[in-house]
Amino acid sequence: MKTINTFLLAFFLFNGLSGVLIAQQYFPEKNRWETKTPEQAGMSKELLQKAIQFAEDHASKADKNLKMAHYQSAFGREPFGFPIGPMKERGEASGLIIKNGYLIAEWGQPERVDLTFSVAKSMVSATVGLAFDQGLIESEHDLVHPYMAPIIPYSPIHLQRNKADHLEEEDVIELFQTEHNQKITWDHLLRQTSDWEGTLWGKPDWADRPSKDSENWLDRERDEPGSVYKYNDTRVNVLALASMNIWRKALPVVLKDHLMDKIGASPTWRWTGYENSFVILDGHIVQAVSGGSHWGGGMFINAFDQARFGLLTLNKGAWNGEQVLSKEWIEKSLTPTPAQPTYGYMNYFLNTDKQLLPDAPETAFYHLGAGVNMIYVDRENDLVVVARWLENSQMNEFIKRVLESLN
Repeated sequence: MKTINTFLLAFFLFNGLSGVLIAQQYFPEKNRWETKTPEQAGMSKELLQKAIQFAEDHASKADKNLKMAHYQSAFGREPFGFPIGPMKERGEASGLIIKNGYLIAEWGQPERVDLTFSVAKSMVSATVGLAFDQGLIESEHDLVHPYMAPIIPYSPIHLQRNKADHLEEEDVIELFQTEHNQKITWDHLLRQTSDWEGTLWGKPDWADRPSKDSENWLDRERDEPGSVYKYNDTRVNVLALASMNIWRKALPVVLKDHLMDKIGASPTWRWTGYENSFVILDGHIVQAVSGGSHWGGGMFINAFDQARFGLLTLNKGAWNGEQVLSKEWIEKSLTPTPAQPTYGYMNYFLNTDKQLLPDAPETAFYHLGAGVNMIYVDRENDLVVVARWLENSQMNEFIKRVLESLN
């Protein structure tokens, strides 16, 4: 009996937050991901293959030339809607099924590096979380403006002009100088409830997903920070720039050193900004990144690295014995936003009351970008699913079919 108990203690870990026993987690090494058959993972091979076939049959119909797809979408018809960052032609529908940490199935070209659109927002919030963990941010409820130094834009054209002819123009970017913006906290920016006002990188806040009432675009009454949820990429880019300002280094460097290298990510991912988003930071020319690919730029990444990030968040920020992101930060990220209960910190979409995925557990969540680019995370079933270039309307049906393959 003593031998059996010893074995059980060695094999199981007690998860204090959920109060359940879970098997010791496997974490893939860099450049190597151990595989298991569906049967070894307790899944039906036949039903899993049908789920994958469903994903392939319901691939996105948007043009693979992402610049063309942009101008064919509503984004391309917005005011100031033209791209200012790089794009690349995307691949076919692809994805991965990860069960208990092991690679169970793959389809398409999961090794292909493609834009992941707004999944990059989860990378932005990760850099803020890392800053929180290191004490660079004392509290997520702190006002942002006391943390901000003047931001010096780098513009070779402006350097060549006679400043005496532009005495009334500012030489610096002040993100939080208005009375409204000074009321914004880190939490407001992370939850997209800030209603930040202004223009950044040539994109006014009102020009992203503008209301039909164009007469009020410029002078509408501002919502109190925290009261109204509005998905807005200009404000996401404000958070990215604010995060870079407190780190005093480029966010791709922060993400690589403090997160991606620690989870064994490949060397093929790249995180870019815009052609005009360069600043002078401590004497260096640094590019501020974007939190999505609405106007080009953003995170170029393959499905395996997406799955590693998903596996990190499934394990509450822990990776093979190291707490990469604090458990506290992951729990904050998964706390529903009062103004939008299906949203946590960007871009954690929560299945609150099963509103987003009726056939998935309520505790499931996903990181989401256009395309669709989805990293589905399911702790109840120890499951991570990456689905790229899937029709947006088919997300629930696809996940339903994957879950049906579980025995």
